[in-house]
Amino acid sequence: MNIYETDRSLSEYLLFHYGKAEDILPYRFGPVDALDYAVRCVTACVDPAWVPSGGRALDLGCAVGRSTFELAKFCGLSIGIDASRRFIRAAEHLRTEGWVEVPCREEGELDTQVLLRAPAGVDRGRVRFEHGDAMAVRGDLAEFDVVLMANLIDRLSDPEKCLRQLDRLVAKGGQLVITSPYTWMVEYTPRDKWLGGREVEGKGRRTLDGLREVLEPAFSLQSVKDLPFLIREHARKFQWSVAQATIWRRM
Repeated sequence: MNIYETDRSLSEYLLFHYGKAEDILPYRFGPVDALDYAVRCVTACVDPAWVPSGGRALDLGCAVGRSTFELAKFCGLSIGIDASRRFIRAAEHLRTEGWVEVPCREEGELDTQVLLRAPAGVDRGRVRFEHGDAMAVRGDLAEFDVVLMANLIDRLSDPEKCLRQLDRLVAKGGQLVITSPYTWMVEYTPRDKWLGGREVEGKGRRTLDGLREVLEPAFSLQSVKDLPFLIREHARKFQWSVAQATIWRRM
C-alpha cells in the first residue's frame, strides 16, 4: 500500500500541518524552531509584495493542505494538488467543515484524540483542493503568481518531468519555492532520476546543481534558506529534518 494512503501517515501529517505546539512537542526542551513548517514554507519564502491583487497560487504536492490555506491569505485563489486521495479528502474536510479529529500516538497502540482546526483569518472560499499527479498537471491550469513545491521532488519517480512544466505554470515575474530535505531513495525515485546526491561523470552532484540545470535560465535563483521541520511519530520519537528552500523568480 502507498504509505501516504495509510491511517498512520494521515494522522501524522494532519498533526504536522495543523497541530498545536504542545500536541506535537510535549516538552519544554526540543527544537521548537522546527514547528509550523507548512506555515514557514510560505511566510519565510514568499514575498506577498510581489503578488498582484487577486493573484493565484498553486501548492503542488500540498499533502493535507496547511500551506494552501496560508497562501490564500494574500492570493485570490489558492489551489492545492496532491497524489494522495486520503490527504486531499482530509484537506477538503478542513476547508468545508473547519475541523477534524485525529488520533495522536502516545506509545505502542495508545492514542489520544486531538481536535485540529483550519487556520483562523483565512477566507476558505479562496481555497480549492484536488487530487492530481504533480508530474502531469492538467493542461488548463496555468499562470500562477506563486507556485510552492514543499517536500515533493524527492518523492517523485521523475522530478525533472515535474520541473519541466513550470515554464507554463509560473507567470512571468512569478515566484517559485521548492523545499526539500533531499532524501533521495530508490523506493520513490530511480537512482538515474535523482536530481542530486550522487556522482555524475566522476563528480559529486548536489540537488541544487540539478535544480539550476533544469530551471535556469527561465528562472533566476533569488535565495537559499534552511528550514528545519519536526514530525511526531509518538510522544517520545520524532523526525527532525532540515529542508533546503530555494526561492526563484520567473524571468
